Amino acid sequence: MILKVVGLRKNFGRGENAIEVLRGVDLEVARGETVAILGASGSGKSTLLSLLAGLDDPLQGEVWIAGEEISRLSEEARARFRARNLGIVFQQYHLMSTLTALENVSLPLELVRDLQAEDKAWRLLDAMGLAARCDHFPHQLSGGEAQRVALARAVVGEPALLLADEPSGSLDAQSGEIVMRILFDLVAKRDMTLILVTHSHVLAERCQTRYELREGLLVPESSSR
Repeated sequence: MILKVVGLRKNFGRGENAIEVLRGVDLEVARGETVAILGASGSGKSTLLSLLAGLDDPLQGEVWIAGEEISRLSEEARARFRARNLGIVFQQYHLMSTLTALENVSLPLELVRDLQAEDKAWRLLDAMGLAARCDHFPHQLSGGEAQRVALARAVVGEPALLLADEPSGSLDAQSGEIVMRILFDLVAKRDMTLILVTHSHVLAERCQTRYELREGLLVPESSSR
C-alpha cells in the first residue's frame, strides 16, 4: 500500500460561514496502481490533491504515504518527504521563469545533491522530444512543451507517487493528448503510482481505478452513474 487516507475532512471559512468541502474521505491505493478522481468543478478535487501532497492541512483525518503519516510532519520534514517520494504536476506549469528547461528539470535533483542531475534531466527531456528546447526559457516554449517540461521535472527523481491535477486542462486537444500519452507511458515504464484529478471521463478510462468526488466523499465511479 503506497497511499492510505483516513477520514479526511476540510472546511473553508469558519463558524456559520464554513463550507464543508471534504467530509470524511477514505482511500487506499496499491503500489503501481493508477487512480482517476473525477468530479464537477468546485467539488474539491484540487483541494484533495493538495492535502495528499502535504501542501495544505486537513481539518481532520490522516494521510499516509509509504508508511509515513505526512499530516503530522513539520513543514520542513514534509518538504523533504515530498522531494524524496512525490512528483506533482499542476494544470499551470509553475516553471521557474529565470531557468532554462534543462535547469528546471535538473533542479529537484540538484536540491538533493545528485551529481548526475543535469545528465538525467537531459536524457529525460530528450526522450520526451525536447532536446532542442533544453536551453529555452519557459516564455520561449509552447504550452504543450512547457507542460512536458513540468512533467519531466515531476518524474526526474523517480518518485513512487505521481499526483497530477488536470495536467492537460489548459492545453489544446492535440497538445493535451501528447502530454497525457507521455505521462501514462512514464508511469508504466517507471512503475509509478498515479493519482489523476480530471474532469474527463476519456482520460479517467485510462486508469485502473476511478472515483467521483461527490458531496465531499469519494464514490467508486461504477456506483456514481
